[in-house]
Amino acid sequence: MASSMNSLETIQKKIDAVKLFLSVSLSIANAHTVDFYTCDVWDQFMAVPPVEVLTEITLNGDHKRAPEHYLNHGNAKKITFGFCDDSKRLVDVAEFLEAAYAHSLPGLGVCVGRTELLQSLRHTDNAQPLEEVPGAVVESDEFMNSKKSHEVQAMSEVVASLAQRCRVKQVIDVGSGKGYLCSFLSLRYGLQVYGIDSSSVNTHGAQERNRKLKKYSRAYQRHSKANRTPTVVPPSGQEDLEDIAPEDNSLPELDQSDPASAPEEPFLSALCVGMVEPTSPRVPPSELSLEERERRKRENLDRKARSWVNSGGMGSGMLYSPLTSYVTAETELKEIIGELEDAVMVGLHTCGDLAPSTLRMFVAKRELLSVCSVGCCYHLLSEEFDPTRQGHYMARGERKECPSSSVCGFPLSGYLREQSWFCGRNARMSACLALERVSKGQGIQMESLFYRAVLHVILRDHYSSFKSEKRVGNVYSKATSFVDYVWRALRRLELDESKLSDGVIQGYHDTYRPRMVEMEAFNMLKVTLAPCIEGLILLDRLCYLKEQEDVAFSTLVQLFDPLLSPRCYGVVGVKALGTELS
Repeated sequence: MASSMNSLETIQKKIDAVKLFLSVSLSIANAHTVDFYTCDVWDQFMAVPPVEVLTEITLNGDHKRAPEHYLNHGNAKKITFGFCDDSKRLVDVAEFLEAAYAHSLPGLGVCVGRTELLQSLRHTDNAQPLEEVPGAVVESDEFMNSKKSHEVQAMSEVVASLAQRCRVKQVIDVGSGKGYLCSFLSLRYGLQVYGIDSSSVNTHGAQERNRKLKKYSRAYQRHSKANRTPTVVPPSGQEDLEDIAPEDNSLPELDQSDPASAPEEPFLSALCVGMVEPTSPRVPPSELSLEERERRKRENLDRKARSWVNSGGMGSGMLYSPLTSYVTAETELKEIIGELEDAVMVGLHTCGDLAPSTLRMFVAKRELLSVCSVGCCYHLLSEEFDPTRQGHYMARGERKECPSSSVCGFPLSGYLREQSWFCGRNARMSACLALERVSKGQGIQMESLFYRAVLHVILRDHYSSFKSEKRVGNVYSKATSFVDYVWRALRRLELDESKLSDGVIQGYHDTYRPRMVEMEAFNMLKVTLAPCIEGLILLDRLCYLKEQEDVAFSTLVQLFDPLLSPRCYGVVGVKALGTELS
């Protein structure tokens, strides 16, 4: 297959190309929206008017020069990737946009398609059709929303093909969440699936949902045989289907009733619905009491026993065991899964450091013969070489101790670690954006970003605590106007309201409102950079697998439609099994 030409050396060269581009442009992604006016961000980075940027982004849709074009010709013009070599400001928007595309995963040409990967996995001398459970009927779009259904169907076929290629029946889903992928793999393909999630709420819900899905599947089979129609009435009434209704895959959930629980992420919180992947809280074992750890262990054992009985044992092809545990690269899987055999490890939109931990586990554990990992929430990655962290990193608005260098989320590969490369938190936050969706008109809610940036000017001018550790939080959603927004923010920050009046506040709004177009244009440039930053993170993970002697095959694959699922790329690896993939 095409990816077989992507040797370790080839991937390292691609990484070098992306690094060179980001060494010039990454400062845009790392600029904080809150500081946009207080630090004159536009004038600091831009030598063109904002209207020119927006016009070029709208009109210039064909940015497909090869990366070598910029390496060969950039310095001769004293302009590199559209930036002036002397002032470091952007002077050529068209060249910047072309360079951004050239240094994204599609422009680099390092990914394979899902169909191509499946053909390669099945291309063996004794290739057999992918086995499904006889009579199994699982229509994912009946109990998932369109996004989740698309993801589960696309990924499950790849996972099942990996299991068949490696001749295994066990699958371990790390960060399994609500268990949709686990249920589908067990019901459709007869695999023995262990879904591990740190949230007991998720595993309890997944257990109940899987029970109802099995009832639904049996009812579907009976109904289809009788009527030859896909319309199904659940066996226990409509409430069963309501309990497994589509989940909300929009923005990360915030407890609006608790101001302290709303992290100040003005850039992410300003995105339209569906522009970033949701997150779910993970509680490290060190923060659990001894009683809670023992309770979870007992629950896992009981749940596995109930799963076995309810599914009728292995012969039914419906075994799925949701387990509650916080896992890292050092986790001993045998302590969680007593019946552990050779298996495929998977992760569908595993959050932050959990995605690189999944790859580390795959490399370290003899029983794990293959891996398929789709990560998300890059802003929650810990970085080993970010100098601003000073031994800490931010996670959900909280300052936490960095893990040891061997388990930081980025960089993962020895190649990038040797170069002490780092991106920065704001850049990783930008990597969460969805260029394809923005291109189709699902843009950024600029008003909330504008409000926060102007508030920062007010705090600078009238209060000495504008760099306070206190956070404004999500007050925009409750505000009826900019004046109301500022009053709410001041109360949240516990600042003296007597220093301001409605008229003064409105004056700030009116002064900066004509400059809102600058913020809009600047954030569109951030969106344009998102695929390049994401690409570097994923190339680093692929490079890590290619550095391992016992990994015979590894590739990046586009699993999903980016309009439906922005985090659409998976990292796939297969250990040496005697017959290498073509």
